[in-house]
Amino acid sequence: MISGIGIDIVHIDRIRRWMENPGILVRFFHPAEIETARSRSKGMALSLAARFAAKEAFGKALGSGLAHFALKEVAVVNDSAGRPYMELEGNARREFERHGGGTIHISMTHEGDNAVAVVIIEKGN
Repeated sequence: MISGIGIDIVHIDRIRRWMENPGILVRFFHPAEIETARSRSKGMALSLAARFAAKEAFGKALGSGLAHFALKEVAVVNDSAGRPYMELEGNARREFERHGGGTIHISMTHEGDNAVAVVIIEKGN
């Protein structure tokens, strides 16, 4: 059963501006996300924009927003086949479990100057 759906769009130039201040990056992104983004052939800003959109979409799907945890506690990483998934730490994990947990599905894309992500939270029977 689907318990939440969230979508978000991020202008890539916003992330490019953040990249000028490493303090902003470490505030919003998990170290694994920054490392992965640096290795992306299409560019670090594009990768981080999609991941930031996924974090925002997760807060919307959760229904309680992002106020109860730090964004860097939500890591959008990829499995060996390249599929994105979320790893939750600390307060982000606790908030997710407080809302009943479940499975998090993510889709991310980019076109032109924007990155978009959709997150669906599915609860078991």
